[in-house]
Amino acid sequence: MVGTTSAGISVPRIMNVSLDDEQLTLSLEDGRVVSVPLSWYPRLCYSSHQERQRFQISGAGSGIHWPDLDEDIGVEGILLGKKSMESQASFQQWMEKRKKV
Repeated sequence: MVGTTSAGISVPRIMNVSLDDEQLTLSLEDGRVVSVPLSWYPRLCYSSHQERQRFQISGAGSGIHWPDLDEDIGVEGILLGKKSMESQASFQQWMEKRKKV
């Protein structure tokens, strides 16, 4: 286990990550498989297949990091049903930088 939430709920480690064009799926150490729509995370939704596949399980299994996208998603947030909290302005800036590259 990675730790516990403020509500005292155990947070399992991420063991495996898979992505397709519609979903992010995590296999957790407690046996659960959890999927969320990519639309919850605009940077993933608007990235290429290759960019999505370049990730690292980080924080001893507590999250996922995409260095090419500057995106970090934690298992706790996924289990709590939290979508990206990035502002529209921040996302638009990110999109503009991508156009220049």
